[in-house]
Amino acid sequence: MTASPHVVVIGAGTLGMCTALDLVEQGARVTVLEAQSIASGSSGRSVGVVGSQFTDPFEIMLRVHSLRRFRQWEGEGLAFNHIGYLRLARTPAQMELFARSVEIQAEAGLRSRLVRANELRELVPHINPDGLEGGLFGPDNGFLDPHEMCNLLAQMVRAKGGEIRQYRKLLGVQRRPGGYALETDGDPIDRERRLIDCDVVVNAGGAWAPRVAALFGQRLHIWPERHEAVAIHLDEPLRYTMPMVMDLVNGEGSGLNFRHEKPGELIAEIHKVKSAAPEDPDNYNDQCEEQSKVDLAELLLERVPDLPGARLGRGWAGLYPVTADHRPFVGPIDASEPTLITAAGAGGYGIQLAPVIGQIAADWVLHGAPVSVPGSRSLAPSAERNVPGH
Repeated sequence: MTASPHVVVIGAGTLGMCTALDLVEQGARVTVLEAQSIASGSSGRSVGVVGSQFTDPFEIMLRVHSLRRFRQWEGEGLAFNHIGYLRLARTPAQMELFARSVEIQAEAGLRSRLVRANELRELVPHINPDGLEGGLFGPDNGFLDPHEMCNLLAQMVRAKGGEIRQYRKLLGVQRRPGGYALETDGDPIDRERRLIDCDVVVNAGGAWAPRVAALFGQRLHIWPERHEAVAIHLDEPLRYTMPMVMDLVNGEGSGLNFRHEKPGELIAEIHKVKSAAPEDPDNYNDQCEEQSKVDLAELLLERVPDLPGARLGRGWAGLYPVTADHRPFVGPIDASEPTLITAAGAGGYGIQLAPVIGQIAADWVLHGAPVSVPGSRSLAPSAERNVPGH
């Protein structure tokens, strides 16, 4: 590998832009190819939550790396709304996991605390604590606007000499000694302008990543899973800021989550969306289905029954790129082709993991291994992990 390789990053969502920034900061020549516009895929439809309230030490460690970058970008203009993150527990066993999480986070320099059931209303006065043991609360967690984040990172990439080509779809791939010749659309007359020579490719195509992999003759098992979100309008603003509230612990719970969006408006999402077939990212219903609104209303009435004049507003759908084990793919699919790196499949955690995924992907490109994040080689899309999940 040359000291400053030309790397093409495919996809200008959060994973692609974080990877591009990490690479260009370390001296690589970077071109980002985006079939549509910046953050036009899953990133732009995300509710943008960034949290560290997890029970697995590795998952927490990954977020420590991400949060370090988010703090840096806040200093450069990224708006981060520190409203706090409350994960609910339904069983004593979950509370025991949460107690350990508090210890792990404290060792990593993150603030969090246990909240007993009778204390939940101190954080969320409208919550119904029935059936709950308590929760895990991180006061420094919050949310951001992923579209704003991607565009800020794009400015930073350009300022450091990187190039971002929007509305440039990858059409074909030719392998050449030491790299690739990529054919894109965009210029109907000059074929030379449609060809890009590069040394390394990073596939950060999100829900489209399997199609990108197929152009290289590789098979990538990522399932585009449909998820929906809805705005909740209130008759009057709450007298407190609603933190992010999540009813899901290691796959157990209703999947309901909701948070403050702006005065008089909340955002809610249902995590359990059933689909017998993968969604087509080029042709799926991007509006919230009526049955989903009915299901959401029932869950909200159970958990926050007395919100003042709450009514459901606009809804939308987005795609979670999901792997079989629900952990992201970061690394080469084929060890014999180390110049083709995958950075995709982060599911519903793409926003909060994007900075560390970008860091790991840049490691693979520049060092041939993930040298800066302990244990992250386990995220490579190995034959054991890169399997169908549905």
